Amino acid sequence: MKPPRRAPLLALLALTSCGIPATGVVQAGGPASGTLPLTQVYFVENGSLVAVSRITEEPGEPEAALRLLMAGPLAGEGRLEGLATEVPGLPTSAALPTATAGAPGEPSSDAPTVTAEGDRMTIRLPPGLDTLSDIGVRQVVCTAAAAYRLTRPSVRAVTAEVTDGAGRRVRGSDAGCPGR
Repeated sequence: MKPPRRAPLLALLALTSCGIPATGVVQAGGPASGTLPLTQVYFVENGSLVAVSRITEEPGEPEAALRLLMAGPLAGEGRLEGLATEVPGLPTSAALPTATAGAPGEPSSDAPTVTAEGDRMTIRLPPGLDTLSDIGVRQVVCTAAAAYRLTRPSVRAVTAEVTDGAGRRVRGSDAGCPGR
């Protein structure tokens, strides 16, 4: 005896006639992306600089990367929770800075400002961020230069002049930054 052949056809008809109206294509934004933009932020571990990848909403923007640096190491970010920083946080009572603090292109008096051209960069830290140690200056230079290189990979070494909040100027290069 042969099994009935109509059973699969009837099951398919039952599934397609469930009462849900057909719709056309529904637009729901851009295509999905699995890659989050990252930038390198430099912290101190056992007296040496280490690069930590941190998500940024402004890849290639040194100022955004410096705001991430000034937020300090985050819980769970350090390999053995031994990360530290010699760059103090922003001298305000406001909430922790984010990579998107302030509107792009609008300088804030309590945020770092960076101008860059070619392989030269000028970094001005806000008032209150002064007397940085040598390793603190290296944190600033390496973090800003790493962000800058994200969108300018052909730049070999970045030379930066850092002016702290008290007006002291220090020059540095990212040539010796780890993970560069």
